Amino acid sequence: MQSLLLAAEGGSASFPVLSALVILPVIGALTLLLLPNNRPENFKQLAFLFSSLVGAMAIWILTDFDTAHAADFQHQNSHTWIESLGISWHLGIDGISLWLVVLTAVIFPIAIIAIDAEHTPKAYYAWLLILEAGCMGVFLALDLFAFFVFFEIVLIPMYFLIGQWGHGERAYAATKFFIYTMFGSALMLVGILSLAFLNQAETGVLTFNLIELAESQAIATTTARWIFLSFALAFAVKVPLFPVHTWLPDAHTNAPTAGSVILAAVMLKLGTYGFLRFGVYLFPEAAVWFAPALVTLGTIGIIYGAIAATMQRDLKRLVAYSSVAHLGFIVIGTFALNTEGIEGGILQMVNHGLSTGALFLLVGWIYDRRHTREISELGGLQKPAPFFAGVFMVVMLSSIGLPGLNGFVGEFLTLIGAFAAHRWWAVVAASGVIIAALYLLWAYQRVFHGPAEGENATMKDLTFKEALIMAPFLFGIVFMGVYPKPVIERMEPAVEALIEHVEFHVEDFESPRPGHLGPVDDHGDDGAVSEEDDH
Repeated sequence: MQSLLLAAEGGSASFPVLSALVILPVIGALTLLLLPNNRPENFKQLAFLFSSLVGAMAIWILTDFDTAHAADFQHQNSHTWIESLGISWHLGIDGISLWLVVLTAVIFPIAIIAIDAEHTPKAYYAWLLILEAGCMGVFLALDLFAFFVFFEIVLIPMYFLIGQWGHGERAYAATKFFIYTMFGSALMLVGILSLAFLNQAETGVLTFNLIELAESQAIATTTARWIFLSFALAFAVKVPLFPVHTWLPDAHTNAPTAGSVILAAVMLKLGTYGFLRFGVYLFPEAAVWFAPALVTLGTIGIIYGAIAATMQRDLKRLVAYSSVAHLGFIVIGTFALNTEGIEGGILQMVNHGLSTGALFLLVGWIYDRRHTREISELGGLQKPAPFFAGVFMVVMLSSIGLPGLNGFVGEFLTLIGAFAAHRWWAVVAASGVIIAALYLLWAYQRVFHGPAEGENATMKDLTFKEALIMAPFLFGIVFMGVYPKPVIERMEPAVEALIEHVEFHVEDFESPRPGHLGPVDDHGDDGAVSEEDDH
């Protein structure tokens, strides 16, 4: 394909579709601000239109994606931005980022159409579109400076969405979210600048290009570990990893429903994707060296999040703590540093987006009907709303990891990969699956079973519109649980290329695989780049 060959060379003779994924939501937000205030119903329609156009382009990219070159960055857009500093507008998509881009493009129009703004709809939908542009930019950026800009942009709209359209202690939750994530990002900025200037000192070239910096590996081992740590702290806050997770339950509990859906389905993946794309790829030796510590934190997060979820009285807060547990599986899969673990981690990013995004949407609809999320005040909802209960049950079983649904495939692969690399951590993490079944089934029993009394007895069932909104979630949950092959085969070449990159640049490292447990050793401070070419 001629366009693919041109893209592989850094340019593109065709329509810059990746740039359009980022710029189109910004144009939509600016258009919203120019509309008169006397037709508020037009704001939601226009926001949905622009977000749907982004979704349509992402689906086209998925159908046009060349699986034979899934390890390469396709549809690249590259233009000089600040020439004196080596900064460029450089976007690309490969098998690792493909499904996260598609997930983002699908979730945003659903979140826009599913929930109405409670007040000031113009600003509400404009912030949602700006948030979509920032998330797309993070998943597509191949320039570290551009990546940092997008990584920071997402903080602003989410801060206002929680602070202005949230509930309860919304100001406190928004401020806590902003301070935590800004602190982590400040450390990452120091790391980005250090990496670029130290690389320049060794090579004579100042660049922020991700691919060039990853292939260069010019800085000393100890220095690379410190810079990796600055990146890792930023990503750990965004995931969030234990013990920097405390902002997440507050943000979820007080955010508007659309904010919770997007936060769970998309924004938390900025951290897990960052670990994979910018942590492991840029600093392979440091990633290997820190892997046991990160797997340990991920395992603690799985158990802690599951136990904390069991104790919650607020249904939305319970789902929020379940995210801490589920994201722990992604971390242990990623830092298993083998094909099975990383593929399982990427699958879990998508699966968590579908199942937890749908759970937050359903909990939001329960709150709209009953004006409470207290589990003790709900009960017997299955009788007046059987279809609602059935859909909730399918999504809940997906989150548990029931075989035949999407959650099982991702968790199974992450545990296989983790067992090969860090056996006892995987054994402990597997108990988190059992605890997840406990808190989710117990919550479902208390909310939907038993006698329906008072307002619970008259709760409205799912409407036809709501059923249509849930249809993409249910389709993804069942399809990826029954037939995940099309998803895996598009990511596998890129994952294997990443593993080969780590093996090539790290002495004596051999990717641990089931039945072939390679060592993950401390290689000391005598350099990360192997002088042998037979890796």
